[in-house]
Amino acid sequence: MPKQTILVVDDEPKMRRLLEIMLTQMEYCVLQAADGREAFDILSECTADLVITDLRMPNLDGIALLRQLRENNNDIPVIVVTAYGTVESAVDAMKYGASDYIVRPFELDAVEAAVQRALRLGKVQRENRYLRQQVEQGWHGFIGTSPVMQQIYTQIQQVAATKTSVLIQGETGTGKELVARAIHNASNRAKSLFVSINCAAIPADILESELFGYSKGAFTGANKERIGKFELADGGTLFLDEITEMDFNLQAKLLRVLQERTLERLGSNRTIAVDVRVIAASNRNPRQAIVDQKLREDLFYRLNVFTISLPRLRERREDILPLAHYFLEKHARDFGFGCNGIEADAEACLIAYQWPGNVRELENMMERAIVMSSGKTIGIGHLPSDVLYDALPTQAPLPDQLETGCGTGMIQQVEQLEKQLIQQALIKTGDNKAKAAQLLEISERSLWYKIKKYF
Repeated sequence: MPKQTILVVDDEPKMRRLLEIMLTQMEYCVLQAADGREAFDILSECTADLVITDLRMPNLDGIALLRQLRENNNDIPVIVVTAYGTVESAVDAMKYGASDYIVRPFELDAVEAAVQRALRLGKVQRENRYLRQQVEQGWHGFIGTSPVMQQIYTQIQQVAATKTSVLIQGETGTGKELVARAIHNASNRAKSLFVSINCAAIPADILESELFGYSKGAFTGANKERIGKFELADGGTLFLDEITEMDFNLQAKLLRVLQERTLERLGSNRTIAVDVRVIAASNRNPRQAIVDQKLREDLFYRLNVFTISLPRLRERREDILPLAHYFLEKHARDFGFGCNGIEADAEACLIAYQWPGNVRELENMMERAIVMSSGKTIGIGHLPSDVLYDALPTQAPLPDQLETGCGTGMIQQVEQLEKQLIQQALIKTGDNKAKAAQLLEISERSLWYKIKKYF
């Protein structure tokens, strides 16, 4: 298990050294800062599990550091250090969100007990935050509370309790398999297998044997009997992704299995009964696929008993930032990095982008961003150029203007966009700064800073 990291903040070098020795004996990693400002800078670059800070320091004292951390939505546990005569100040610090306090001169046992309590509290807070995120994700692991996603959740619940075949439509990256799994997990088939197969990834002759299995000697190389995906999913759910890419002749055999609920393995005359719920998906318009002879019309009507059409990510923009933050934290954990969030101008770019690759593109972009930032706060410099281009106002300079030096640089264009978003938020909230900050999903302090910068 990796060592936990504690940041010690004190303007007295001897006191920092004393705490470093104590905490190192307890097998913690120790970072040091001479005042609150330096501590805040360190926490912007690195991840710590706990802060132990003196109350009285130059530049930025302990109370101011604590308030600044909380204003930036950093809920890292904080222990304040105080002298006997200033215990009241420590109590005040706890009103601002400090986890505990220790009085100096202190003993090793007192420090160890306070540290353990604060780290336990931090663990509980992280778990509670995770549970809140799970609730906010919608339903069965989905992230998003937009009206269109609420409708999807309702459709999943409606169809899950039945045996009905389902056809899921949606662009690549919209989460078709996630919907199929949610239907399976919410159904009375959840204790049986959910079996998925991508019809576009397997050649037609191999796909047939994958679906229906084969007997020994059915073809060259068939050295033993093998069951197919239909038999494997007996009692459960079979998900046929990209059904319109399946060979036309094989679609006819699939239709027969769906209608008769029986199959024969390749090279065998034995009929096998199967009880399988089939969920199919396609990124094509199925009716156009019929016209293009990519999908049999009779198979379409057999599958199209209940249709779920997934929205494109750009059609539910209110879900973009929750998804981005979820993927950011997910990949930060995987890489062992900290996660300091996304800057407001980068968030504005994400919202403005058109997302041709939908949710899958967003996840890949957040993975790339966390690698490029090495766990620091994600800014516009960590996003691909096409995302920034989409965020530029419609009056952005043309490439020939940029080449001649007559246009405005990318950073200036993004700042212009940010200014416009702030203006719109202030108009919408009647110049209420607190509500505008909430609408923009930034701290009120950050909003005041940007207003001073731009206006």
